[in-house]
Amino acid sequence: MMFPHIKNQLQDYYPESEIKSFYYLMMQAVCRLDKQAILLGKDAQISMSDKQRIEKIIEDLKKFRPIQYILGETEFCGLKFMVNEHVLIPRPETEELVEQTVKWYTGNGKQRRVLDIGTGSGCIAVALAKFLPEATVYALDISEKALEVAAANARNNGVDVQFFRHDIFEDLQGWWDIIVSNPPYITSSEKEAMSKNVLDYEPRQALFVPQEKPLIFYERIADVALNCLKENGKLYFETSAVHGKATAEMLRKKRFKDVQLFQDISGKDRILVSYKP
Repeated sequence: MMFPHIKNQLQDYYPESEIKSFYYLMMQAVCRLDKQAILLGKDAQISMSDKQRIEKIIEDLKKFRPIQYILGETEFCGLKFMVNEHVLIPRPETEELVEQTVKWYTGNGKQRRVLDIGTGSGCIAVALAKFLPEATVYALDISEKALEVAAANARNNGVDVQFFRHDIFEDLQGWWDIIVSNPPYITSSEKEAMSKNVLDYEPRQALFVPQEKPLIFYERIADVALNCLKENGKLYFETSAVHGKATAEMLRKKRFKDVQLFQDISGKDRILVSYKP
């Protein structure tokens, strides 16, 4: 059994609960063993090449490189996504943004056009295309490298998403029924509370905003939504727990209707939903 060895190697770096999570991910990705197979003791029979790969993963984990980047994949909304250092690692709280969007769309019938702004890995756009096959899904990002990852994830999950490169601070042409976004929102003062694996490895362009302008992306995307949403179109944001209420107030000042701020499973302000005025 590999777990005692892995635990011994990593116990000075991570809590045991996290090491156990790493262990299951390694066994699945490297050895193709699920939890049931591990319980049956099949992890005691892995090959030498698999053991060597696991040792390399352990060394990367000691450098605090995220396990998702090491393995090159992660799960989001029950789907598998390729990830690398050009894209943010999808978070569980972003799944709640997808769930809110799907819930409203499903109750409002007709075919609709959806735009994901700042798509990164494509996790939001691909999940929406998967769960809403009648929707026409578009997604933009400023990073060509991110768009390459996103396009691969759409192909791998068997969905059609129309990706395009665009700087959101430039004019955008088009009409959509729904705009959804999880934009950068972390200020420099919040860095101290962040873990080393995020600060050292995830793309800074997708994380940080100027200290003096924490809502810079929200304000710009709201203005884009005013121009590009159809009548009574909906705007969905994932927001910072720190700036959620301020973002909601900004939307109200721009006269968005029925602005609602939802908390995530941890009780933090996280999802903002509003209608175009």
